[in-house]
Amino acid sequence: MPETESSCVLEEPRQVVRKFLARPQHEGVGAIVRRSIGRFELKYFDPFLVLDEFSVTAPAGFPDHPHRGFETVTYMLQGSVTHEDFEGHKGTIGPGDLQWMTAGRGIVHSEMPAAQGTQKGLQLWINLSSKHKMIEPRYQEISSKDIAEASEDGVKVRVIAGEALGTKSPIYTTTPTMYLDFCLKPGAQLQQPIPITWNSFVYVLEGEGVFGNSKSLPVSAHHLLLLGNGDGLEAWNRSSKTLRFILVGGEPIGEPLAQWGPFVMNTQEEIDQTISDFENFVNGFEKARYWRSEAANSLGF
Repeated sequence: MPETESSCVLEEPRQVVRKFLARPQHEGVGAIVRRSIGRFELKYFDPFLVLDEFSVTAPAGFPDHPHRGFETVTYMLQGSVTHEDFEGHKGTIGPGDLQWMTAGRGIVHSEMPAAQGTQKGLQLWINLSSKHKMIEPRYQEISSKDIAEASEDGVKVRVIAGEALGTKSPIYTTTPTMYLDFCLKPGAQLQQPIPITWNSFVYVLEGEGVFGNSKSLPVSAHHLLLLGNGDGLEAWNRSSKTLRFILVGGEPIGEPLAQWGPFVMNTQEEIDQTISDFENFVNGFEKARYWRSEAANSLGF
C-alpha cells in the first residue's frame, strides 16, 4: 500500500534507544495500572516521573491522597473519573477529556470512577523545577470537544500540549511540555518535530507501528519507547489497522531529585519537611485536617 507523509522535513530523526512493555500491576485501592515510567527499570526520565495507563472499576479507585512538587496530567480514554480536593474543587472528566493539575505546594484529592463498567485513561506526572515546586495549586481542564485537533495525509492528532500540524494547544505548561495523541491510518507516515534539547518518548495505545527507523520491527500496544537525540520523530503504520500512540516531550530540569511516594522535591531534607507539613497540617496542607472526599466517605474509606 502507498505511504503518505505529513509535511515536515527532519534532518536528524530520533531513534528508539530503549523499549519497555508496561505490565499490569495493582495501585491505589483495587485499580490496575500499566506503569512504564516510575518503575524499577526507569525511575525517572527528566522531567517525567510516572506514566500510568490505568484501569479502574467501582468501588476501586484512588481515594484521598496528597501531592507536592509536581504536576499530574489525566487523559481519559474510556469512561469517567470524578476528582475532588480539599480546596473545594470537584469535577468529572469523561472520554477524551483532560485535567492538568499543578499540585505545587500541596493538594489532597481523590480520583474515583464516575460511571459503570471500567474506566481507562493515562496519568502522567511531570516534575517541577525548584523555583516552581511551592507555587499555588491550579487546574486546567479541557473537555474533549475543546481539545485542538488537526488532520493531514492519513494522520490525525489531538494536541493536548504543544503544537502539531500547525495547531497549538491552549494548555500552559509550567515545565515546557508537548503531549500529542496521534492516529495513523494504514499506510500513513508521520514526521513530527521535537525541540532538540528535550527528552521524549512514545507510548503505543492501539495497533502497531514502526518508529525511528523504517527498517525497525513493528511495536504493539502497551510499549514505551524512549527516543534518543534528534530533531523529531518519524513513524510509519504498515499494518491494516489504525495505529494510535502518544508522543510526549519535555525540557529536562537537570536538578537533584528526592521522592517519597506522592512528594517530589530536590533534597531529603525537603522531603522530611514535606512529610512534617502534611502530618501537622501546615504550609499548604492546612485544609487536610478535616477534609474527606464525598467519594471516600460513601465507600467507607
